[in-house]
Amino acid sequence: MKVRLTTLAENTVGKGRFLAEHGLSILVETSDQKILFDTGKSYTAVHNARVLGVDLRSVDMVVLSHGHHDHTGGLRDFLREVAGRGREVPVVAHPAVWSVRYSVEKDERRRYTGIPHVREELESLGAYFRLEQGPTELAEGVTTTGEVPRVVPFEQMLGGRRVVMDGDGWRRDDIPDDQALVVRTGEGLVVVLGCAHAGVMNTLEHARRISGEERVHAVVGGMHLLSAPRERVEQTVHALKDLGIERLGVSHCTGLEVAARLFHEFGESFFFNNVGTVVEFGQ
Repeated sequence: MKVRLTTLAENTVGKGRFLAEHGLSILVETSDQKILFDTGKSYTAVHNARVLGVDLRSVDMVVLSHGHHDHTGGLRDFLREVAGRGREVPVVAHPAVWSVRYSVEKDERRRYTGIPHVREELESLGAYFRLEQGPTELAEGVTTTGEVPRVVPFEQMLGGRRVVMDGDGWRRDDIPDDQALVVRTGEGLVVVLGCAHAGVMNTLEHARRISGEERVHAVVGGMHLLSAPRERVEQTVHALKDLGIERLGVSHCTGLEVAARLFHEFGESFFFNNVGTVVEFGQ
C-alpha cells in the first residue's frame, strides 16, 4: 500500500502563502481513503488546503489524536467547508476526547484546553462522532492505535499541570485519549503522531503489537519532547535508532532543540514536517 501525507497545519511554514499556528493537521491519503488526522487550532488547515489546491470535500473521515484545542479547534471550519456534501462526516476519537480539561498556570489560574466547540453544533454541521477506546480499523491496512498502554519506563507524562473536571471535582489529566494513526505498507508501518502524550516509544510499540508488523518505516508528527529532560531525549533517540526507522518527520510539539538532535542522528532520513510538506511512503 502507498500512503501520501500532506501537512495542512503546523507551527512553522517553509514557503508560499501558507499560515502557521500552534497546532497540527495532516491529510492522510491511500488508494481507498482520505483521512484528515487532526484539524489544527483554527481555520488555518482550511486556508492552507486552498493554497495547496486540496479539495477537503473529498475527505472521507476525520480522526482526532486527542481532545486538545490545538488539534480540534479547526473542526468547525472544516465541517463548514464540506457542508455542501449533504452527508455526515465520521469523526473517530477516543471517548475521553470530550473531557473538560484545563491547564493550571503558575499563578494557579486554570486555562481551558479542551475542544473549543459544542458537540451539538459540530453534529449540526454534519459530524458523526464514532468514539472507540481500542484500535479502530478505518480501511484495509489503516487503523488507529486507540488508547496506548504506558509501559516504557522512561516515558513519563510531560507538559505541566493538566487537570480534568468530572462529577467528583478536579483530577489529574493523563490524556488517555491520546492515539496515533497507523498505515501498513510494503516497507513497514507508517505511524502518524498527534502529540504522543502517551510517549513516542509507547505508541510505536503498541502500533507494532496491534498490527503484527515489526518494521516501522516512517514516523511523522508531534513527539511532545519540547520540555523533556535531556536523559529522556537521549533514550528516545537511541530507541528510535534501534527500531531502524528509515524516515523521521517531526512537527509541532517536538521542539527545535530535540529536532536538531534527531537530525544529527538520522541525517538524510530526517525532515521537518511543516506546513506544505508532502511525502509519500510505501509500494
